[in-house]
Amino acid sequence: MISGLDLGHASVVEAEHWLRETAAGLGLADLVACTHLVHGDHPRVAVSLSAGGSWPDPVDPEVATRVAALHESGQGGRAVVYPGVGALVGTLSVAEVLAVSAIQEVRVLGAPSPQPDPQTLIDTRDFVRPQYADGRLVLMAMPAPDGRIAPFEVPNPTPCCAFH
Repeated sequence: MISGLDLGHASVVEAEHWLRETAAGLGLADLVACTHLVHGDHPRVAVSLSAGGSWPDPVDPEVATRVAALHESGQGGRAVVYPGVGALVGTLSVAEVLAVSAIQEVRVLGAPSPQPDPQTLIDTRDFVRPQYADGRLVLMAMPAPDGRIAPFEVPNPTPCCAFH
């Protein structure tokens, strides 16, 4: 069962913190928990979890239903908690990432071929956030130095307009 929750998290960091705290208490080895950006008059971050439960009332039930459907169909959601995430530290080959985690595919943006060789090394930066696309959990990566690749999303991005 997939549950969608719109608890009004103001940022991805806030939503991730809540998910990690919640996931730790659930003790489910196969849990997948995702964040979803909500645009509009009140931008925020909703979450979805592949676990039923008794959750707080959502800020917007329509958003909660929508993010649950995206997660369930594999058409949306950025995974924060998923099987094997704890093993994705340091440098691993594409084959290792696929073998030890729930990630089903690695795609390289801006490369001649979007499908990397299984032996290509990934510098995880200890921050791996795959997303659902086309029914699969996909890690979007980018070329990195020395023929390696790295997750597209960086751990500590510079906020927009930070230097103004």
